[in-house]
Parts: sequence; C-alpha cells; structure tokens
Amino acid sequence: MSGFDDSLSRRKFLGAIAAGTAAFTVPGAFAEEILRTPAQTEGPFYPNELPLDTDNDLLLINDTITPAAGEITHLSGRVLDMRGNPVRNAVVHIWQTDHQGIYLHKSSPNRENWDSNFQGFGRFLTNAKGEYYFRTIKPVPYTDRTITRTPHVHFAVETKGRDRFATQCYIRGEKLNAQDRILNAIRDDNVRESVIVDFTPVPGSRIGELAAQFDIVLGYTPEV
Repeated sequence: MSGFDDSLSRRKFLGAIAAGTAAFTVPGAFAEEILRTPAQTEGPFYPNELPLDTDNDLLLINDTITPAAGEITHLSGRVLDMRGNPVRNAVVHIWQTDHQGIYLHKSSPNRENWDSNFQGFGRFLTNAKGEYYFRTIKPVPYTDRTITRTPHVHFAVETKGRDRFATQCYIRGEKLNAQDRILNAIRDDNVRESVIVDFTPVPGSRIGELAAQFDIVLGYTPEV
C-alpha cells in the first residue's frame, strides 16, 4: 500500500488501526442530556447489491494492490446511547460515491464510469468502547438529474431489537452545505452542526491523508 510501511500487511494495518481508534478521536465530556444525532434519509443509492468485500477498508477490494482514487480519509467515531454510554456490538454501515461522484448502486448516474477499485460500502462492529473505524476517501459532490448534493457519507447503525438508524455526515467548511436541502432540513442549528465534522490532515502523513471523527448518538438505549 503506497505510503505505508511495506512490512505491514493490509490486514495487520486494519487490525492495528481499528484497535487504536482513539488516536483519531478527541475525548469529550457529556452533559446529562446530549444532542441526539438526527435521522436522515438513506437516499436512493443504498447498494442494491453488496460488493463481495464489505470490510472497513473501502480503498482496497479483497487482496488487490491497486487502491481507489481520492483523498485517503481515516473516518472513526463512537456509537453512543441517549445517555452518552458506548454501544458495543452495533453494526455500522457506510456508503458513499467514488471520487467522481458515482455510487455503487446500479441506478447511479454515470454508473458505467464507476471506479472499480473503490468498495463503495463497508461495515464495522463496534468494540466495547462503542468505537468504529473506516479507511475511505473524502466525499465529493454528486449530481442526480438537476440536484447537486454537498459531499457526505451515509451512515446506518443496526442494534439488537431496533430498526436500522440512518443519518449522514458532512464536511465542515464545505461551501455547498449552505444550499443542500437535506442538510438544511435540520432546522435546529446545534443539531445540524452535530453532523458536520472536520476533515483534518493526519500529522506526518507523506501522502496527504485526512482524519475525521463522527460520533453517533442514538435516541434510545439498545438491548444488550
């Protein structure tokens, strides 16, 4: 993998980075009542056929050596319940466009130009601290018919005894945020800000990697 120590295999790298998710997180204190993450539409492009590889590294499919194009991003965070307690064994799904703004879904505009090296979808089981981790690319805008959407990553969380909870994560400072109708359907300023996060350079990265943290606060306490 370009930019990483060749002595680390892909699997060892992913294991190490998943175990060390805290390196990409910023600890914070929670008040008694914390902001719950707003539910948002899954949209029309949740994959209609899942890729053969559905792990948490969206840049490499199975054991290929050619990575997807785009700005490498380490996307991590925690799944928390309504009291701010970590939720373990939650299945976190993400899906997003490739670097050209094309989804994995067969009905996505320009699907014939899809980056075949990009997985487009991944999932991860949270640990005892409620942490998840994905290696993916920085999202880009996409246009469907006459609608251009601001860059975002779709998230869905599955927990025992509950329907799948879907939301979206956005880039702080992105100009298109101001005109995105789905983002701005969140009327409360504080709640809207909770789904907009910083994508910041990873210190010392020679290939311009980014890191982003997105915590998801569920509006319930999952069954154990």
